Amino acid sequence: MALIHPIILCGGSGTRLWPRSRKAAPKPFLKLLGERSLFEQGLDRVADAARFAPPLIVAGAQHVALIQEQLAGVDGARLIVEPAAKNTAPAIALAAHALPEDAIMLVCPSDHHIADMGAFQEAAADAAQLASQDRLVSIGIAPTAPETGYGYIKTGEPLSPGNEVERFVEKPDLARAEAFLAEGGYVWNAGIFAFHAGAFLAELAQHRPEMAAHVEHAFAKAHQDGSNIHPNAEVFAAIEGDSIDYAVMENTARAAVVSGAMGWSDIGNWHALMEAREAAGHADEAGNIALGNVDFADCAHVMAESDGPRISVVGLENVVVIVDDGEVLVTSLEGAQKVGKLPGATNQ
Repeated sequence: MALIHPIILCGGSGTRLWPRSRKAAPKPFLKLLGERSLFEQGLDRVADAARFAPPLIVAGAQHVALIQEQLAGVDGARLIVEPAAKNTAPAIALAAHALPEDAIMLVCPSDHHIADMGAFQEAAADAAQLASQDRLVSIGIAPTAPETGYGYIKTGEPLSPGNEVERFVEKPDLARAEAFLAEGGYVWNAGIFAFHAGAFLAELAQHRPEMAAHVEHAFAKAHQDGSNIHPNAEVFAAIEGDSIDYAVMENTARAAVVSGAMGWSDIGNWHALMEAREAAGHADEAGNIALGNVDFADCAHVMAESDGPRISVVGLENVVVIVDDGEVLVTSLEGAQKVGKLPGATNQ
């Protein structure tokens, strides 16, 4: 099979893991799990030259320096510098215009954690096989809990490999999530996709013709700076942004899904990061995780992280304490999803 073209999307405002994550250095570029940033780990997953072409990264201008620093040693990588953040559908369309029509794209968020690289590559190969049949493919994650923070995909008729998509489901409440898990046949929507570049652009033109035309025009008027591609900012600014899910995947008649268990997490908040660190063996016998100058006494399931000052935690459970660059965050695990709405996070 032809090489798969990885498309790595670097976006986000760095609010949900505040104060560790900031707009100037958001989650993808931080070493949250190991000695490699999430972005670098994403590059590692598609580094096999026998399977993957050099990566194509789509990111905003404010993160170009970080990307170039962390791309060191990755031969052949290219970067599309988005003039403005317009959500995932226009970003992916820009990447599609930079490739031949018959190129198989593998679209990957830059800020997710995947523990099992082999399972990821197997799912990517299955997705590419379906994409070669002119399917637009989502890679789903076999659910391990009734999560309410993820969208779901209901799998339909079997294909070889994978399944047709019966429907996409918005983030459910707990009762519906528990019902999905009990019923079976549902997977988490991980935001990872595979399709021919030409097939995606054709679907976008059908379902979002104005967006498709603006992206095509912006790319046609792009200028290049070495391996960096700069679409026309004035044309791109006129785009009404939307996600790939709403713009294309929920509308196409050719949607398919492959799924796997690969130790995936979107690291969407401090609780999710704590769970990923626990799975990686970073917790003590009481479930506590300490990074930096931290002391615990009579605690359970507490994560504390400091870039300098001592953190001392006594008699608490299910709490996260973060000290970073003069900012202090204390949250329950249950409250972790609200961190991105705090004034400190939103007014960076």
